[in-house]
Amino acid sequence: MTIKYVIGIDEVGRGPVAGPVAVCSSLILIKDEKFLKKELKGLRDSKKISEKKRENFFKKIQKLKKENKIFSAVSFVSHKDIDKYGISPSIKQALENSLNNLLKQIKKINSDFNIDQTKVLLDGGLFAPKKFKYQETIIKGDDKEFIISLSSVVAKVIRDKRMVQYSKEFPSYLLEKNNGYGTKAHMEAIKKHGLIKIHRKSFLKKYI
Repeated sequence: MTIKYVIGIDEVGRGPVAGPVAVCSSLILIKDEKFLKKELKGLRDSKKISEKKRENFFKKIQKLKKENKIFSAVSFVSHKDIDKYGISPSIKQALENSLNNLLKQIKKINSDFNIDQTKVLLDGGLFAPKKFKYQETIIKGDDKEFIISLSSVVAKVIRDKRMVQYSKEFPSYLLEKNNGYGTKAHMEAIKKHGLIKIHRKSFLKKYI
């Protein structure tokens, strides 16, 4: 069967000591890939481009979404569930949720969509459910494959925005700068002020 669609999946937020983990699944038609690469020239792993460039790419992606050239869905799993179930199961759950939401989007637009005509490319140690027959996990895929880079940028921008919102509630922790990662300033704030509701206690056991 001919492959007509490609899905790219990446996660953001595995390592932070605060906030949720996010997984983005994005889908494009193979026939549109050349056009989209031109429209989003320079797109790569979100960690390797500046915040300003990420925002610019994100705006272009949102515009292309409205034109049904790109489909994407981001799902979060909270700090509470990360503490309860662990980071890897939480990422797996977020991945499945994002894929389910993505498939709902494409099926609304295209009733002929067939999962067996879809290839899934995933970053690092991620795997899609077994119903996706054609899938490939690629080390550093977020910097090698266009569609994974796209998901990397979308997940990063959306998660960062959520952390900025948290920073307004908890200004002492500089979440708008560290995005929940355990920077020196962030850890010093924990020592001084204690843990807040969005901290992953399983990552910070010595502070409990």
